Amino acid sequence: MSGSRRTGGGLLVAGTTSDAGKSVVTAGICRWLVRQGVKVAPFKGQNMSLNSFVTREGAEIGRAQAMQAQAARVEPTALMNPVLLKPGSDRSSQVVLMGRPVGELSARGFFGGSGPAAGPQSGAASGGRALHGGRQEALLSTVVECLEELRGTYDAVICEGAGSPAEINLRRTDIVNMGIARAASLPVVVVGDIDRGGVFASFFGTTALLSAEDQALVAGYIVNKFRGDVSLLEPGLDMLEGLTGRRTYGVLPFAHGLGIDEEDGLRVSLRGAVRESVVAPPVGEDVLRVAVCAVPLMSNFTDVDALAAEPGVVVRFVDRAEELVDADLVIVPGTRGTVRALEWLKERGLAGALLRRAAAGRPVLGICGGFQLLGEHIEDEVESRAGRVPGLGLLPVRVRFAVDKTLARPVGEALGEPVEGYEIHHGVAEVSGGDTFISDGDGHSLDGCRVGAVWGTHWHGSLESDGFRRAFLREVAAAAGRRFVPAPDTSFGVLREEQLDRLGDLIEEHADTDALLRLIESGAPSGLPFIAPGAP
Repeated sequence: MSGSRRTGGGLLVAGTTSDAGKSVVTAGICRWLVRQGVKVAPFKGQNMSLNSFVTREGAEIGRAQAMQAQAARVEPTALMNPVLLKPGSDRSSQVVLMGRPVGELSARGFFGGSGPAAGPQSGAASGGRALHGGRQEALLSTVVECLEELRGTYDAVICEGAGSPAEINLRRTDIVNMGIARAASLPVVVVGDIDRGGVFASFFGTTALLSAEDQALVAGYIVNKFRGDVSLLEPGLDMLEGLTGRRTYGVLPFAHGLGIDEEDGLRVSLRGAVRESVVAPPVGEDVLRVAVCAVPLMSNFTDVDALAAEPGVVVRFVDRAEELVDADLVIVPGTRGTVRALEWLKERGLAGALLRRAAAGRPVLGICGGFQLLGEHIEDEVESRAGRVPGLGLLPVRVRFAVDKTLARPVGEALGEPVEGYEIHHGVAEVSGGDTFISDGDGHSLDGCRVGAVWGTHWHGSLESDGFRRAFLREVAAAAGRRFVPAPDTSFGVLREEQLDRLGDLIEEHADTDALLRLIESGAPSGLPFIAPGAP
């Protein structure tokens, strides 16, 4: 793809399971390609995640695709993730189409059953009507159109699948795995996590459960998270090729702390942290302990990554009141269910612990939904439909949930430092007191407020602003009585770029990049054998 390169090359990175490493491999291929001078974009037709991001045009997409766009050194757009599902329970999700919410739908309704749409947004826009009339299969044309637009603009588009392509119960309405591969004639590589065990069976079984037409696009495999001597693995890879007629395109070693943005906000994890605290000692005499309340339907827990990147800052997720006792800062993060999170905090005694902290002048930070529940009351006829619910009363804020979602990329000033972030929320906050937290630089409040050592803001990602983060940590350390000093030179942006380069290095050093390029340019090899039994 150099010199007279043509546009429109593509590849689908599928996986044997969720969390097999599709996001890592996709980002790694994007970074490797862009370093070769290839104009590349990421794509995921349908994403299910509570970790989302707002593009410059005000569209909401999965954070993993925003991270992959950064790996590709391009600006993320809604085209890169046309369908985003944001779980509100085990059985329903908010459906975000081309960056805008169009309704709440049950899993059965979305995947082709008779489940009804729910919520006041259910009739919103033509996208909503299409969604509820034809459900998921009606979205395939939108997904294909977005992919084709990207392929007409970029030299290559690296697509990420979801879950496994061999989910035979969902194949008829699939728009993210083999459905999009077939519609766009994309070659497919399947990633398997060898650290879990059973990777050969997973590769073989995944292929053997696909139809002959789908199998014809599966070019081969990538082994992820390998530990040890690759020569010991090679006989198995040779046998796998003999059984399937498909080669392995790379064996990627296990790598600690890759720091990519996770998709599944329902799973508490610090794997998104860009640097573990134990790697770098504190600059001052003390460490700073941060406890993040692991509220239900936690969203954008990547907000704490920038704190975990600071030398001497120890971040952990907690779900018991006693775990707040030794914390210097407690963060109540965003959530897709603000009222439910408030009830959870009360049930577990965490609400009482937060009240005691505030009374003692010990630091608390609420972000988005966490900010809302720290206020006086919540009026919610949209998300939980619980009506008026008393908040914790720590901030002079009243919240009313609006049908329209706020999606924005604001900039401002806080604690004397420039700060930027992104907003994703239905709750509209009316602040009636307290001190200004984030302003426009001329003293006019933009968002949030502060009372003593309790802060609240709707802005996700604000802690990635280096100067503001350091100023905030100094305030926290002073209020907590810790002799903690923020490192003067920690740059979250530089650290993230280093992480993305590490992903590119994994591909460049441990994958057959020439063979991957041929796949991207020319498609799957012809004559790939059929593996019985095929799809039921």
